[in-house]
Amino acid sequence: MSEVKNYKQALQHSIFKTITEAASNLQLDSYVIGGFVRDFMLQRGNAKDIDIVAVGSGIELAKEVSRLLPNTPKVQIFKTYGTAMLRAEDIEVEFVGARKESYQENSRNPIVENGSLQDDQNRRDFTINALALNLSKDNFGELLDPFDGIEDLHSKIIRTPLNPDITYSDDPLRMMRAIRFATQLRFEIEEKSLQAITKNKDRIKIITKERIVDELHKIIGSQKPSIGFILLEKTGLLPYILPELTALKGIDEKEGQRHKDNFYHTLEVVDNISENTDNIWLRWAALLHDIGKAPTKRFSKKVGWTFHGHEFVGSKMVFKLFKRLKMPLNDKMKFVQKMVLMSSRPIVIASEVTDSAVRRLIFDAGDYIEELMTLCEADITTKNPKRFKKYHNNFKIVRQKMVEVEERDHIRNFQPPVSGEEIMKTFDIRPSREIGIIKEAIKEAILEGKIPNEHKAAFDFMIDKGKTLGLNVTLKN
Repeated sequence: MSEVKNYKQALQHSIFKTITEAASNLQLDSYVIGGFVRDFMLQRGNAKDIDIVAVGSGIELAKEVSRLLPNTPKVQIFKTYGTAMLRAEDIEVEFVGARKESYQENSRNPIVENGSLQDDQNRRDFTINALALNLSKDNFGELLDPFDGIEDLHSKIIRTPLNPDITYSDDPLRMMRAIRFATQLRFEIEEKSLQAITKNKDRIKIITKERIVDELHKIIGSQKPSIGFILLEKTGLLPYILPELTALKGIDEKEGQRHKDNFYHTLEVVDNISENTDNIWLRWAALLHDIGKAPTKRFSKKVGWTFHGHEFVGSKMVFKLFKRLKMPLNDKMKFVQKMVLMSSRPIVIASEVTDSAVRRLIFDAGDYIEELMTLCEADITTKNPKRFKKYHNNFKIVRQKMVEVEERDHIRNFQPPVSGEEIMKTFDIRPSREIGIIKEAIKEAILEGKIPNEHKAAFDFMIDKGKTLGLNVTLKN
């Protein structure tokens, strides 16, 4: 047992004094536990959510706290879980009664009984999350640390309070949480714990896709996501979650020709992009940008290893992946698909930056051109300093050319200078396929630089194109 220490300085927010008073009124003990205490010890800033354990009814404690607070905030009660929640100023507080848990093999939902604080700390996932601060009047701020969680914080270790094999088997989501905390905090997972995750990896199948994705989001949203994905791969969890990534692993060699390991390349790209954006869906695009390379990998004696069409195949795979993981099949998915589909375009045109290529890039990327450029710049992982510098200098040229072309041609949010209605009036025709042909021809002429993005030039071009289709002008400009 660690020596007794007091951390009153962690409990400066007025909500804690109110909880102490409410608990005293109800004659029960209460403690703040878990993430709030951990993050205070790590000096990670002010937490916005607090977990309170009451040795007794957490719901009754929440009601009493609400009664004592100004404006009597509403208490949300979750009877199924025996918890209650309220908001006080800028803080969200969740109350639960101390409990002990037991599990059945086919479910991570425990059988719950009332328990002591020690029982409640025993059921916590990691020692660093079992830290508790006493909120009683006599021992306010006293640290209760039965598993030396403070030492693990100092040593930067993720360790379970009890047998890790039982901890992970009981609730397999804890395997994902261990990896997520290791990624976010840059901690090491204790070796026994790492082995237990590997041993119990197939238990992840009983966890809902939504809960897995929650943890994936937190890994992807961390400062260096590769830490988490390397651990997911090392422990054998990744094939159960994202087999499209594990399929990229490895290097094949034929006739002395090799290709890069696209799995580790992908992780480099995700780390690179994470230095430049917090957009979680752009980070997902970086993670998935090469998934089409596994099914399209071919070897040619003439050119070596090829991945023809991997961007198109990868964009189609994004839909199946999102659907399997029960992720949103909405504009966020379409954004990821578009980024994957276009992920090589700026790299290709960087070698020969023509106006027409840049116009098409801006047109096809639309509002997402900046995100696409950020992705492509992150995709440069060469270790050759000269090549690295050359690629990035070329991207600067592309960006400058984008500014020049957009100022002159106004391609972003492109609207045809000549409308379908004007085409019908000019040639006195009803809706027909010829209108679509003319509009497409005008668009192509503008993108190719044959005519400027202006009404008169487009109108004159329309007249000429209409004549080739056998249409007669009946309305003069």
